[in-house]
Amino acid sequence: GNIVNLTKIIEQKPTVLVFYRGGWCPYCNLQLSGLVSIEDEILRLGYQIVAISPDDVKNLKPTIAKDSIKYKLYSDSDGNLIKKIGIAYKTPLVVKGYIAGKTKGNITEVLPVPTLMVIDTKGEILFEYINPNYKKRISSGMLLAVLKSLNELK
Repeated sequence: GNIVNLTKIIEQKPTVLVFYRGGWCPYCNLQLSGLVSIEDEILRLGYQIVAISPDDVKNLKPTIAKDSIKYKLYSDSDGNLIKKIGIAYKTPLVVKGYIAGKTKGNITEVLPVPTLMVIDTKGEILFEYINPNYKKRISSGMLLAVLKSLNELK
């Protein structure tokens, strides 16, 4: 429930930054649990994981508990960051109804196109995966290959 400064978080360590639709989304949950399974390797490679969704902050704890997530989840419940980055789209009415049945708190007016970025400590995007088909996400193997390749370029 506290306001955080994403820039300060990113300055600490190179970051795997994930924008996901919400804990109500089964495809997002698969992606988040996939990150849990490779988190130790990501950390060994020198990166941190930060995941952001427009979920109400009340809905982050159940998502964390469900997948035993150790990395940080943050709420962008007003969608301002998602809009500024340019990955927002208006939440369809039918999806709002689905979200209402699965969550507590406010329902977002915008959703992000699922996005994964690798960002250096200066905020420069080193790699980006965006797919408008919310069912398609970058595989764990491909993400690890990207991180290893980026490390070789240092």
